[in-house]
Amino acid sequence: MTRAALLFALLANGAGCKKQEKKAPAPEPVETMSAAEVQRSEDACKMYVERVCACAATVPAVAKECELAKGQPAAMKLSLEVATYPDSKPDVVRQSLAGVRKVVKECIEATARLPASGCPQ
Repeated sequence: MTRAALLFALLANGAGCKKQEKKAPAPEPVETMSAAEVQRSEDACKMYVERVCACAATVPAVAKECELAKGQPAAMKLSLEVATYPDSKPDVVRQSLAGVRKVVKECIEATARLPASGCPQ
């Protein structure tokens, strides 16, 4: 067999210059919240709603805050549902969990501000 025929045979079988196949990038790790963190988050917002609404009975200035606070647990629950939905993409999961943590932060900080509003500790 001549060199040209051998070269042609190798190229025909794909042994020559072959386009490199690109490997798929490794999937991004999906962030999660532990069950304990979820429970602490729910407890923090529930406590805030209870305290601010109890205070609204004696301090009318916080009545509006009570009404707004009632939406915090629902917002947190919705974000948790989105984050744990099996088809949620990693960036959506990150954004949803950041939303949960933001709501919890607001609940904790608002609870700390209640005494300044005239609410009992």
